[in-house]
Amino acid sequence: MDSKTNTAPKNCQVASKELNGKVALVTGASRGIGRAIAVALAEQGASVVVCSRTIATLAALTKEIESKGGRCIYSQVDVRLESSVDELLSFTNKEMGKIDILINNAGIYRTEAVDGHSLTTWDDVLSTNLTSALLTSRRVLGGMISRSWGRIINVASISGKVAEAYGAAYSASKFGLIGLTQAMALEVARYGITVNAVCPGWVSTSMASEQLSDESYLRLTEQEPSQASEIARLSVPQERFIEPHEVANLVVYLCSNAARGITGQSINICGGLSLH
Repeated sequence: MDSKTNTAPKNCQVASKELNGKVALVTGASRGIGRAIAVALAEQGASVVVCSRTIATLAALTKEIESKGGRCIYSQVDVRLESSVDELLSFTNKEMGKIDILINNAGIYRTEAVDGHSLTTWDDVLSTNLTSALLTSRRVLGGMISRSWGRIINVASISGKVAEAYGAAYSASKFGLIGLTQAMALEVARYGITVNAVCPGWVSTSMASEQLSDESYLRLTEQEPSQASEIARLSVPQERFIEPHEVANLVVYLCSNAARGITGQSINICGGLSLH
């Protein structure tokens, strides 16, 4: 595991921030929603641990957070692997302390029809999107219970509530992630820990762009490359893609003490797309 430690400047002014003194771990933080969440948590005073399988962008993210007076460390981690997650948590505990906030954001999308669906693809999507959340959550819950405070936010999808054609593995993983959210919330509610999921629709990220330009997606959905993005946009009642920072703002609220009465919920942020 390739890891790097960066500490905040001594004059960092975060005393008045909502999450001052908290340590947050964000998986899949190299781009898109995860990146926006990491920045937003740092802006609220949290010391942030960011990880993904792509290390170059994590270094740039860490520098951005530092430039704003925050504290951040980063690690290249494959969250599908138990040993890699164990190394990450050991590293984090040594460098930052116990995790107070866990954001399970690591995720991938693959387009395939169920007829002839590759088991390799199926396993990759479920291990990345669902199993990884179990691997990280079970490692941080003990510390949260001992301190009687914790926040776990799972980044699911509206496709985890209404299935998406040709995205069976993705939908199954997100349905499962919502189920895991509810089960964990029930188990730890009495310890001052909340567990929630956020469910974005179309978000303006490179992951969405990659899906909309994927040859298999275009062929199976019978869309033209030049039209796919516009069709997606117009499928949203607000006729726009959600921005990553909007999802991040919701996550920050769920991490705050103001949201301590919210647990076991899967909250849509999709511009009304779920109403169709």
